[in-house]
Amino acid sequence: MTVKTIQAPLPGTFYRSASPGEPVFKSVGDAVAVGDTIGLIEVMKSFTSVIAEEAGTLVAFHVENEDAVMAGQPLCDIDA
Repeated sequence: MTVKTIQAPLPGTFYRSASPGEPVFKSVGDAVAVGDTIGLIEVMKSFTSVIAEEAGTLVAFHVENEDAVMAGQPLCDIDA
């Protein structure tokens, strides 16, 4: 298996769930399919989904919920 890193597509604030109090999209150890939402990045009240392009198992997050991220910054790793 190969570890693939999902990077932030744009700068903003990373969220692991759709809204406060909602379950996270994915947790470490979860199975991930192509097209699954891993999180959201918010820029000026506009939300962009972070989508998995590889199937596998989510093995690590590099950022915390509500962290500011830059474009290209590693968000999480998937063991594909």
